[in-house]
Amino acid sequence: MTMGRPFASFDAMASAGDVIWRSLAPADWLEAFASHPKIGEQARGSAWSDREQSGMRTAADDVRIRLASGNAEYLSRFGYIFIVCATGKSAEEMLAALEARLTNDPAVELRIAAEEQRKITGIRLAKLMDGDS
Repeated sequence: MTMGRPFASFDAMASAGDVIWRSLAPADWLEAFASHPKIGEQARGSAWSDREQSGMRTAADDVRIRLASGNAEYLSRFGYIFIVCATGKSAEEMLAALEARLTNDPAVELRIAAEEQRKITGIRLAKLMDGDS
């Protein structure tokens, strides 16, 4: 990204980031996933993650319990935490995504998780450009 500067617009910067992200190796994606809190758990000092998971604020206890159980099952099955672009999603929507993705083939799921991470990064870049950190 640094070598591509200056960018003519935010869209040009975001596009470059997408191209780079998609060219990375799975180990790079896994490194990015490792910095996220689990869905439904308190973020480790990340105001962004707290806002992104705002749908958890009104989650019923049974949904929280199912998310915790699903998170553990996902980690055991795939070896990394469940990644979903949580912005604008309710706890129930995140739970439905988690439960649906548990049946995916591991290679397919890694690509889905990487795409979710790409979406998260895009939203965060836009916030940085808008001065909303």
